Amino acid sequence: MFAAHSKAHVDCVSRVLRHAGRLPQAPVPDLILDSWRRSMDQYHLDPASQQGPRILSHTVLKECRERADLFLRIAGEEVARLHGRVREADYCVLLTDAQGQTIDYRVESGIRNDCRKAGLYLGTCWSEGEEGTCGVAAVLTGKAPVTVHKRDHFRAAFIGLTCSAAPVFDPQGELLGVLDVSALQSPDDRRSQHLIRQMVVQSARVIENAFFMHSAQGHWLLRAHSAPGYVDSQPDYLLALDNDGRLLALNSMARQALRQRFGRLPEHINEVFGPDALQAVTDETPQLLRWGGDDGELHVRLSAPRRQHPMRAVPTEESAATQLDPCIAQSLQLAVRVKDCNLPVLIQGETGSGKEVFARQLHDISARRSGPFVALNCAAIPESLIESELFGYVAGAFTGASSKGMRGLLQQADGGTLFLDEIGDMPLSLQTRLLRVMAEGEVAPLGGARRQTVDIQVICATHRNLAAMVADGSFREDLYFRLSGARFQLPPLRERSDRLVLLNRLFEEEARLCGGRAGLSASALECLLSYAWPGNIRQLRYVLRYACAVSAGMTVQLSDLPEDVRGAPGTERSLTHSVEERVSPQRQLLLDALIRHRWKPGDAARSLGISRATLYRRVNLHGIEMPGKRRI
Repeated sequence: MFAAHSKAHVDCVSRVLRHAGRLPQAPVPDLILDSWRRSMDQYHLDPASQQGPRILSHTVLKECRERADLFLRIAGEEVARLHGRVREADYCVLLTDAQGQTIDYRVESGIRNDCRKAGLYLGTCWSEGEEGTCGVAAVLTGKAPVTVHKRDHFRAAFIGLTCSAAPVFDPQGELLGVLDVSALQSPDDRRSQHLIRQMVVQSARVIENAFFMHSAQGHWLLRAHSAPGYVDSQPDYLLALDNDGRLLALNSMARQALRQRFGRLPEHINEVFGPDALQAVTDETPQLLRWGGDDGELHVRLSAPRRQHPMRAVPTEESAATQLDPCIAQSLQLAVRVKDCNLPVLIQGETGSGKEVFARQLHDISARRSGPFVALNCAAIPESLIESELFGYVAGAFTGASSKGMRGLLQQADGGTLFLDEIGDMPLSLQTRLLRVMAEGEVAPLGGARRQTVDIQVICATHRNLAAMVADGSFREDLYFRLSGARFQLPPLRERSDRLVLLNRLFEEEARLCGGRAGLSASALECLLSYAWPGNIRQLRYVLRYACAVSAGMTVQLSDLPEDVRGAPGTERSLTHSVEERVSPQRQLLLDALIRHRWKPGDAARSLGISRATLYRRVNLHGIEMPGKRRI
């Protein structure tokens, strides 16, 4: 029976695409018709295909979820709430990242197996290039809410599904992900999904606004709605401002409304409400203001910054390098220049020194930032699986292969960046294949004869001495020179001049996850700054997470640190000795910052992530003499 439905669907798609220009009215909306054309002509997909969507491997899914950790934590509550509203009607809820990969999923246990067979599951990939017309793909393409109902789907495998989806944007208007509600069965009339679509749009807006509020905590926040009762609970418009009134970020409704009224996005809040209009606005009660001309009024509340927390923004060379160790900042600025000239980048540094973070920052400030960033840790995957992860495979390529095949990471990174961590652990046999891909720009999956052109930028990282490996024959010399078009060495944590800034930032993140901690005691801070950190930043994060978890009070004490970090008994006493007894790492950090910023206290304080008053206090404590002054 399903075969007959499949044939009828294929006939319909073929007929519509052949005669669309001559039909009085197409049987599907225009956006669906356009997607059908791309699916057929651009992606060469088969509308008769019964194969379900590609599913990420456990390792790749874990990496995707880790990269989207903040988004997942903020969205989780609303995803669960939305599922609670639709589960009685046998709908499931999917949350994908900006590449259409499902990173969160809610479904009732009674229909879980049926949903999984239909492709509605964690780790499934819903890009238009792979699956054709579907709810998530339509949002990724059109950046707007959509319902793809039953036979709107391009591939026959999905014509029983109904999918309503909506985009979630970050404060800069970039796509964070897609929220989707799908069902295995529904009435044929697409109007039956109108209410579901409205619920998805509403929930997507709730997630987007929650992400905005979290990101804007360090800035002035303006909330607005046409009705006073909704300004706090359900604001339509969110705007983040700096101290001078410049607009830093907007939620999607504000972005859309301002473009409609002004034909562009204003740069200053005075352009929206008029000069000095906000001077009388307080955080106590909403006030009515005119905006965008004489015909518009909004109830507005303006809140002062809650705490200084950097806002997620589209990075630039300058913003990405802010408060970094000068060596790393300079390397990042140089790296983005060579990367945009299509030179491969090799990052070297000890384990845990932040090589993937550096690579991600490099991608985010490069010309490819709108493309995917795909990472593979060559040391974390068994040698037998690296080849299939990297190149993918066709159905039946080897014993145990998925009947659906799998798209490799090289193809997933097309148009973006492929990050190969611990490249020194890649087997010699694969080094040869990787070299060919880089030379020819083509890749063929395991078991497949057809080669596909890929446009990728490769960033590699390793803690190994590749030159020595070339000398002993364990790494190909030609690949080494191909990968190391530009080489950058990251310093270990113990040698970084921004240790204090980094420590404070990581502590703030870990403390927030553990319910909040006020800070670190002086002895704990001194211990952390003195420790050699053989595991570098990764080890520091785990130590801080442990300390926040076991601390009984609001301040983390020396005794809360792991024993191997705080050392033998008596360490606490030695850490409290005066600065005359030994050289203090904190004193050295202060000196480094002051010298780097030519003894300008304000600039030095900002680079350390502390206030000017705190800098003065520490300078006096450590007996540092400023040029032209005996003491501050």
